[in-house]
Amino acid sequence: MIAETVCSAVSVAGLGIAVVTAYRKRYLAAARIAAYSLVPVGLVMTGVVGWLADTAFSPTAWAGFGVLGVAWALFATTRAVERRRGGTRAERKAARAGQQGAVAPTASAPSLGPGSRQAAPPAAAPRAAGSGDDFSDIEAILKKHGI
Repeated sequence: MIAETVCSAVSVAGLGIAVVTAYRKRYLAAARIAAYSLVPVGLVMTGVVGWLADTAFSPTAWAGFGVLGVAWALFATTRAVERRRGGTRAERKAARAGQQGAVAPTASAPSLGPGSRQAAPPAAAPRAAGSGDDFSDIEAILKKHGI
């Protein structure tokens, strides 16, 4: 009974604030405040508040929440272990069967000796600024890279 009284008082206070807001010509905000203030009365009228009050003070309900928490923890733990292992047992078994028939490609060893490309000719001596061709630096870089 006290919960219904508190919800009604909250709704009346919210509707009063909505009226003051509408008086200040802020109709959209007033409508939103009125909508929020009607929610507690609606919850009381549908019986949700009574159900919540009965649930909050019931040891059986809290034990049920505890069982749900344990179930959730077990589920989350098993999913984490499954992801770490790389899938379900059937998926791992199928992957192992697929790997037995597969042949690893032969990779070439990296060459540690001189490269197969010929060495680039030495770059031309830099020219003085303002001399003839402005693209000589770019050409030297391109030649250095074999382009």
